[in-house]
Amino acid sequence: MNRLPTKDEIRQWIVENPGLSAKRDIAKAFGVKGDARIDLKRMLKELESEGVVEKKARRFRDPGALPPVSVLLVLPPDSNGDLFARPLEDTGEEGPEDTPRILIVPQKGDPALAAGMKILARLAPVAGEDHSYQARLIRALGSNPLKVLGVFRVSAEGGRIVPIDKGVDKEWKVARDHTGDARDGELVEAEQIGPKRLGLPQARITARLGDPTGPRAVSLIAIHQHGIPDQFPDAVIAEADRAEAAPLGKREDLRLLPLVTIDPVDARDRDDAVLALPDPDPKNPGGHVIWVAIADVAYYVRPGSALDREARKRGNSSYFPDRVVPMLPDVLSGDLCSLHEHVDRACMAVEMRIDAHGNKIAHRFTRALMRSQGSLHYAQVQAAIDGQADDKTAPLLEPVLQPLYAAYAALKLARAARQPLDLELPERKIELSEDGKVTSVAFKDRYDAHKLIEECMILANVAAAEELVRLKRPLLFRVHEEPTTEKLDLLREVAEASGFTLAKGQVLKTAHLNRLLSQAQDTEFDELLNISTLRSMPQAYYNAENFGHFGLALRNYAHFTSPIRRYSDLIVHRALIAGHGWGEDGLSAWDVENLDETAKLISETERRSMMAERDTTDRYLAAYLADRVGSEFKGRISGVQRFGLFVKLDETGADGLVPIRSVGREFFHFDQDRQMLVGSDSGVEIGIGQRVLVRLAEASPMTGGLVLDLLTLEDQNLPSGRSGKPGRYQPRKPAAAKAKADKLKRKVLRKRR
Repeated sequence: MNRLPTKDEIRQWIVENPGLSAKRDIAKAFGVKGDARIDLKRMLKELESEGVVEKKARRFRDPGALPPVSVLLVLPPDSNGDLFARPLEDTGEEGPEDTPRILIVPQKGDPALAAGMKILARLAPVAGEDHSYQARLIRALGSNPLKVLGVFRVSAEGGRIVPIDKGVDKEWKVARDHTGDARDGELVEAEQIGPKRLGLPQARITARLGDPTGPRAVSLIAIHQHGIPDQFPDAVIAEADRAEAAPLGKREDLRLLPLVTIDPVDARDRDDAVLALPDPDPKNPGGHVIWVAIADVAYYVRPGSALDREARKRGNSSYFPDRVVPMLPDVLSGDLCSLHEHVDRACMAVEMRIDAHGNKIAHRFTRALMRSQGSLHYAQVQAAIDGQADDKTAPLLEPVLQPLYAAYAALKLARAARQPLDLELPERKIELSEDGKVTSVAFKDRYDAHKLIEECMILANVAAAEELVRLKRPLLFRVHEEPTTEKLDLLREVAEASGFTLAKGQVLKTAHLNRLLSQAQDTEFDELLNISTLRSMPQAYYNAENFGHFGLALRNYAHFTSPIRRYSDLIVHRALIAGHGWGEDGLSAWDVENLDETAKLISETERRSMMAERDTTDRYLAAYLADRVGSEFKGRISGVQRFGLFVKLDETGADGLVPIRSVGREFFHFDQDRQMLVGSDSGVEIGIGQRVLVRLAEASPMTGGLVLDLLTLEDQNLPSGRSGKPGRYQPRKPAAAKAKADKLKRKVLRKRR
């Protein structure tokens, strides 16, 4: 609009768009730019005096419904000394007396809170009390002190902290009243206090993590060793704290669609919602309409902003058994961007139509506003489908869940025809106690609910890639190339040694590998072939050029469905915004110019997170097994090297090393081509996939290493070598070996004297 709107036009627009009375919303709605903003500002000031225009945009939601993570204002303590807070966002109530009453429940180690402070807190509704919610502190807003992780050393004036970060040799000074009762040698978290000045920085210990080799320190050590940024800069925190909920504006209103989120029971963020309906089009009998709605992170993380630079540097969120290092600050990842139930949230959505055989025949993208009808978890959804609905799933069963499973049945047909790589590698989950100790290691349950969500996400990712290819817009593809000839030859040799065949001399397809895996299914070589096939695959990565996705058997594939935790998805969202002209927060010129560099960077950060997560799991497993040294375990050989054997233990999935010196009583040759150890006297062959019985000799929680003694191979003692002695390995006796070494050392010292 070239002319300035009248006051009556502004009043009418506000009536039709409740909640959008901020100055910037009105300027955007009427297309007021440049010098005209001065006249608009004057006009709005007049309207402000009439109470028509708010000075600051407000968020609106159903009365009493607060999101699980909210910004609160701490109130003065009551007569009992309890701290209460009120939400710093509009709850839709009539007046102050109806504002939800929130009790702050302090946890051990929380900093002191005072009236007037703003905090980010996790809320839990309560019933039968004089308050509506209980709040647990996440962090105080407006404060972002520098933090350090290190070992505390006691001194006369208090102590010092020796950082564990590589390359950091400057210690931190801790006054006596800021030690937090930490003991000498403990691993601690601390934050800087006082002004930055010459000399040692002053610190206050905020958390005692105990023994540096203990379980609570495991993930922190991995985070620091791999250089994963876990502290947000002040500018990033400030920018995130200023964020406000996205208005409806020109978005499509999807709030009446019964979209739901289905996640793990311990999900830390919810960035995807789904819905399926029968296709009403008579030309598509038995077809389905599938909606996938994804958090609109691009609205909050603008190109070139402090948030954007930090998210690109991190590349992705990193997940550990006891914590998460998010790509975005909590106020975004846990609140404004997360698709919590019964709360309006901005989203990028795709409506897809599939036929009765699960083939996508059309799709449509939109920028919208949605409201999730339920935050569900996988086991809960599966139980409802299996006839055990609870109070939450019962009303959703017929209108929402059953149509989703009907659509999934069709998607399974398309998957079977496409033949993506079908590996069966059970995933284990580490369960921790409140003090961070491993209580159990078990297989993760895998339901059809998991597969349903996977298929919906894959379909949406394909649609995003195809849409941007159609629009001729730059993007980041998720690339997975086919295995090299050398890797395939090794896989073929393992298959042939196991009595199976992998066709040679033809263009490799995933169907060929699936046929091999099918042959081995339910045989003693099942796990061997799955492990060997996985190891023959190259690692997937991001690239501005499209080389296809071999593992999924797809020509066009891009990550679209997880922008809260992956920067690649944010790039795809921006490309869609730019391609459809949905706003000024689309892909920038800088984004396009640096697309190759971004692809390389986030591929590296993804590998970095994978390594840190794997190291953490290894350390937790080593800590879990440390008090079982000397116990015997069944397992399977998962790797063969010149220096020994790697064995995956059945019970925990932990990997341990059998050093070559402890393998039998003969010399073993390493056959690199066949990935085997061959006995020089007996000719016995030891290779991947063979069943073994081992004894745990050493477990190091600090390094995550396990050393094993090989007892039997395929339920048989190892053949004896030339010595004629029994082939069963007699494990070392560390105490006796140490005593012998100490005795020899004393003899040498006496001779020198």
